[in-house]
Amino acid sequence: MKYVMRSVRADEWPLARRLRLEALQDPVAPVAFLDSYEAAVARPDAFWQDRTAAAAEGGDVRQFVAESPEGEWVGTVTALVERPEDDVRFGEAPEVVQGHLVGVFVRPRVRGSGVADALFRVAVDWCWSLSAPRLERVRLYVHEDNPRAAAFYRRFGFVPSGQRMAVPGDAGAWELEYVMERERG
Repeated sequence: MKYVMRSVRADEWPLARRLRLEALQDPVAPVAFLDSYEAAVARPDAFWQDRTAAAAEGGDVRQFVAESPEGEWVGTVTALVERPEDDVRFGEAPEVVQGHLVGVFVRPRVRGSGVADALFRVAVDWCWSLSAPRLERVRLYVHEDNPRAAAFYRRFGFVPSGQRMAVPGDAGAWELEYVMERERG
């Protein structure tokens, strides 16, 4: 089946909410997301509207979805721009302007079909396409107990940086940073 990779639109917040709630019910959600189903389902519509609008309107955040010909969303990834002068969202402040991929989810029935590869390609390409600011690298974090995701990230071209951050609220657990540097040339 052919899927279209595209940015979300602001008015699609109900679909974005539905897919996020499904992602948070996935068996690996506790090690894949720094969020819970219980917290997410309790958020008001205004939260989802604002979140989706911010990821649709350009700027420093862009959410991409994989959409079937029938309009069903089967996967998503969000790309954020991080600057050294920004408030720290994850770990430490970056040393360079960089992209950060978060919120990765592909419905189980389409895993292994190339959807994740296509989502990552569009998200990374978006990061590299920015000229103001020009990103030097793209990073993501993966929980130390999520080998399936880590294997995909390595296969896609991300490499462990050696940096890690403690998982909020889970003493002794670590999120490992993976990076992809901009090709020089």
